[in-house]
Amino acid sequence: MAQLKITRASGEVTTHKISPAIEYAFEIQFNEGIHKRFRTEERQSDIYWLAWKCLSVSGAQVEMFGEKFVSTLVSVDVLDDEDPNA
Repeated sequence: MAQLKITRASGEVTTHKISPAIEYAFEIQFNEGIHKRFRTEERQSDIYWLAWKCLSVSGAQVEMFGEKFVSTLVSVDVLDDEDPNA
């Protein structure tokens, strides 16, 4: 599965694998397969939710998911597992 490179307004940059547990949580949250959802919906807010979940699972202090959390982000980039810059 892919990885997320998350850049926060604080300047912190972290990279997180989208683990099977994260993928499962996404599918439970949105009641749809992750691959289908990205093919048909193409919503950036889904990427932000994944970033929120990755940060939450890692133990980082984050707001509840919503506008406050999204305002703490500068960018969220999706990287391939094999990306040498990850």
